[in-house]
Amino acid sequence: MMNGNVEVVVIGGGYGGVTAANRLARRDGVSVTLVNPRPDFVSRIRLHQLVTGSDDAVEDFGEVLGGNVRLVVDTATWIDAAERRVSLAGGGTLSYDYLVYAVGSGAADPGVPGAAEFAHSVSTIEGARRLRSALAATPATAPVTVVGAGPTGLETAAELAELGRKVTLVCGNVLGPYLHARVRRLVSRRLAELGVTVLEGPRARVTEVTREAIRLDDGRELPSVVTIWTAGFRVPDLAARSGLRTDAQGRLLTDTTLTSVDDVRIVAAGDAAAMTDRPFRMSCQAAVQLGPGAATTILRRIAGRTPAPVRLLFAGQCLSLGRNEGVTQFSYLNDRVNALHISGRLGAPVKEIACRFTLNQLVSGARKATSRASHGDSDDRLENASA
Repeated sequence: MMNGNVEVVVIGGGYGGVTAANRLARRDGVSVTLVNPRPDFVSRIRLHQLVTGSDDAVEDFGEVLGGNVRLVVDTATWIDAAERRVSLAGGGTLSYDYLVYAVGSGAADPGVPGAAEFAHSVSTIEGARRLRSALAATPATAPVTVVGAGPTGLETAAELAELGRKVTLVCGNVLGPYLHARVRRLVSRRLAELGVTVLEGPRARVTEVTREAIRLDDGRELPSVVTIWTAGFRVPDLAARSGLRTDAQGRLLTDTTLTSVDDVRIVAAGDAAAMTDRPFRMSCQAAVQLGPGAATTILRRIAGRTPAPVRLLFAGQCLSLGRNEGVTQFSYLNDRVNALHISGRLGAPVKEIACRFTLNQLVSGARKATSRASHGDSDDRLENASA
């Protein structure tokens, strides 16, 4: 049990960081500071819409973050676990009693010649804005290539094709490898209707990107005035640079309570967390559960109680395939997909409902934090995000 005010620093203002901050700020005696490099919340699930101009993918932190959470617009550069202090790029430092590591993820280094120089990314708002500008400066008939057939690649390819762009989607192997075979066929059919050329197979891998073309593993060279790389994610190396143990992808290694294996004062949330015994898919769907889970772990420790393992439950994944159609792929609670799905014109509003529901969750959490609607150490609240 800790006496007096408890200082919690949250590094990262994405879905995991915001939900963790709001949950923590609901408790009297806990002061929360959130560090984020941008002054606004980025709605990453809408970045492909920013590219085509149907959404700006930005929300005011005043809407999604509790009014009693202190926002520091800066970048964390070092975590001194021994001194419980965070160094900032702007020259300042922040002391903490507990730290939430929620730095999120971005585009992985493709490791392909020319990709870093000539390919665009949709994983950050800065990248999406640069891509939008590049497309605006390119004739509508110019060939565009999307590399990667995960959710971001599929949604970006469909969004651009619906606007009349000439799009080639390079899968690297299989279209939507995470999809059920039945749903994969529906997605393939929808992309064909939009005019997207899909390249699949073990040799449909990009080996080089130039200013106006891509080269494939099978020797083909395809014209590509705008190349968009959506394959793979990475996390910032802050944890590794600070001497904390990470997995091969750079995510902070934690136990099942999201506590760092190196320090009980550091708890992770979102894409930057890696539970050693419970692997999970990096996603918004996971982050909005991990944020409250991380907060609950900290609140239990403050109360002198033993944290419980954090349990993730999945229902499926919604994909927009242009503004007019989409598909919802349902899954079992362990994230293994099944044949159940919603597709066609009903799929688009379902995806939109999912996006709005996620935002509404954040807004609701902000309001509860601002009003400090919940006090004390009630079992209901502590058990909410734990097994």
